[in-house]
Amino acid sequence: MTTLNGPARRLTIYLGESDTWQHKPTYTEIVHRAHAAGLAGASVLRGIEGFGTSQRIHTSRLLSLSEDLPVVVVIVDTAEKVDAFLPVIDELVTEGLVTLDDVSVRVHRFRGPTGAPSDGEQ
Repeated sequence: MTTLNGPARRLTIYLGESDTWQHKPTYTEIVHRAHAAGLAGASVLRGIEGFGTSQRIHTSRLLSLSEDLPVVVVIVDTAEKVDAFLPVIDELVTEGLVTLDDVSVRVHRFRGPTGAPSDGEQ
């Protein structure tokens, strides 16, 4: 596992929950491809309310409008690894918004193979 420390890049993909890639949710395909590409990690966040270019508000508060809630996929890794992954995003995201931000990683800790906390030093 690579530890991130200092400069990094955040890739954020805004999708609809119902967006699909070959009959699977697009967000699932992004996560699986990010894992296969060896990226540091990916998180999928489900929104409770939002709107996009259609200007239609989607909300979980009203049953009739709870379809296609917003979903955000966030990936943080080195600029080089994120940039190398962008062609995958270009292939998978047919609708949505993709943003890139340069960020500074302050803390990146995870559990090592023994289950003990690690700072990534191996």
